[in-house]
Amino acid sequence: MRRLNRDETVGRIVNYRSRSGGESDGRFDRCGCDGDSAATVAREGATLAVGRDVNVAPDVAAEALRDTHGWPDWGTAISAVESDDRYVTRGTTGRVRVGGAWVPFRVTACNGRRWEWRVAGLPATGHRVDSYAGGPERSRVVIEVPAVAAWYVPVCRRALDRFAALVEP
Repeated sequence: MRRLNRDETVGRIVNYRSRSGGESDGRFDRCGCDGDSAATVAREGATLAVGRDVNVAPDVAAEALRDTHGWPDWGTAISAVESDDRYVTRGTTGRVRVGGAWVPFRVTACNGRRWEWRVAGLPATGHRVDSYAGGPERSRVVIEVPAVAAWYVPVCRRALDRFAALVEP
């Protein structure tokens, strides 16, 4: 049996045949992968962008996404956080409890509506909030997953659903 290369593996994860029989357009459909999640996935180069619309202004969503105190409430993989910074900025460090173990993290980039980090010294996910033209009280929250970690997409979808439940009125 021939092993799939990285691009073929990602292609099978992103461009699957949905339960309804149609081909995807590079996004997971709502029922094809993770139950009733409202989150979708699109390939952006070597990254999978797991995104979900939320009915809050972009600045509100971005502040909640950067708030380390809230991570355990919506981040399904994180059970606790310790950091001197409540809101992440470039250079924020701390540790997160994942699977019962404490691992260090460092925020490597942050511009207010987008940040990325390294966890246990390894490049991890990016996080961003996109705005909609003409929709000041609506935004799209995105977790950027390296394609080599495509297995993490369902975790991100659940996290975004929990995030939306926390921030939406």
